[in-house]
Amino acid sequence: MAGHSHWAGIKHKKALIDNKRGKLWSKLSKAIIVAAKLGGPDPETNLRLRYAIDDAKAGNMPKDTIERAVKKGAGELEGANLEEVLYEGYGPGGVAVLCDILTDNRNRTAPEVRKIFEVCGGKLGATGCVAWMFDRKGLLMIKQDQTDEESLMELALEAGADDVKAEGDQFEVTCEPEVFSDVTSAIEQAGLETEMRQITRLPKDTVDLNADEARQVLKLMEKLDDHDDVQNVSANFNIPDDAISDLGFRI
Repeated sequence: MAGHSHWAGIKHKKALIDNKRGKLWSKLSKAIIVAAKLGGPDPETNLRLRYAIDDAKAGNMPKDTIERAVKKGAGELEGANLEEVLYEGYGPGGVAVLCDILTDNRNRTAPEVRKIFEVCGGKLGATGCVAWMFDRKGLLMIKQDQTDEESLMELALEAGADDVKAEGDQFEVTCEPEVFSDVTSAIEQAGLETEMRQITRLPKDTVDLNADEARQVLKLMEKLDDHDDVQNVSANFNIPDDAISDLGFRI
């Protein structure tokens, strides 16, 4: 099991904790604000907003909080002027790390993210240093107890997906960003529920980590993900099965 799959699984489990702390709602609100700002306040015509609202509902965000975020993005209510930024760097073991940021103050966010990298044995890099190692893709994760691989493969490929593969107890469906909405709609119409769906960055190649390196990298990923301005973290690490055993837990 590799890179994004590992972290996606961990993030799914820790989302409940984040929700209690209020961190998740803060990030979801930012995503809604930016989506509404860029594409308008109607989720029927703004797919990015539709998915952001769906994610907010899945995170149990109150309806009035969602509506306020949409109005802020549309300029109907006063709100922070959020900016999208991509930070790139290296983690322990030479792992490439990308952070999607939404911030109202770059001068605050940059040194805070740099400090996280340094404390966890990594280093924030220059623009373009690792982005070339990733492809921007749509990614959907579906529990295997809902369907079989052959049926899902036929459904997904017909909708325009690139590939379907089994990872752990889930199927991963990948596609180009341009057909993400078509693939998502086809899966929804088939009555399948997604554990996660997003347009993200998937590594072209991965770096194998031993147990010690894996602990450091996972610590870095978690601290970055905990930062209020970090919306998504992508990395190109792979934790071999023997290293997973040495970690003392299952991913």
